[in-house]
Amino acid sequence: MSEHAPEDRLIAIELDAASIGKAEENVEHERRVAIADLLEANRFRPEDGPGGPYRLRLAIEEQRLVFDVSAEDGTPVRMFVFSLGPLRRILKDYFLICESYYEAVRDASLAQIEAVDMGRRGVHNEGSTLLKERLEGKIDVDFDTARRLFTLICALHRRSA
Repeated sequence: MSEHAPEDRLIAIELDAASIGKAEENVEHERRVAIADLLEANRFRPEDGPGGPYRLRLAIEEQRLVFDVSAEDGTPVRMFVFSLGPLRRILKDYFLICESYYEAVRDASLAQIEAVDMGRRGVHNEGSTLLKERLEGKIDVDFDTARRLFTLICALHRRSA
């Protein structure tokens, strides 16, 4: 999809309550920031779907990633279900580097923190690129939207793992 209309966007995001629960404060903060940033600026349009804006419910059900898309008024648009398999390695790597980052923040030098953070961003970008590729032909998103969605998928997966 080459051009996108202003209505090709998300206006609400719900993380499935059964998939997610209370997490560490760092994770809760990242989740809140990702949702706020995503709602502020995003590009999201199901291919061959009606015009937006859209609501999205993200869930992990039976080890599958679920994108349940509805119209602004709540009318169902389409449900997309993806295997988590292709994302598992990146999710695992991301969780490991996040643990290292949070440890570094507590007691490492600024240079060490910056190095770990650079690695964390690299793995996050890799996951975002893979997610964007997996959505191709199903949901049109830009890279920044894919990054924020990847953060939310990490929050869901952390809880369901």
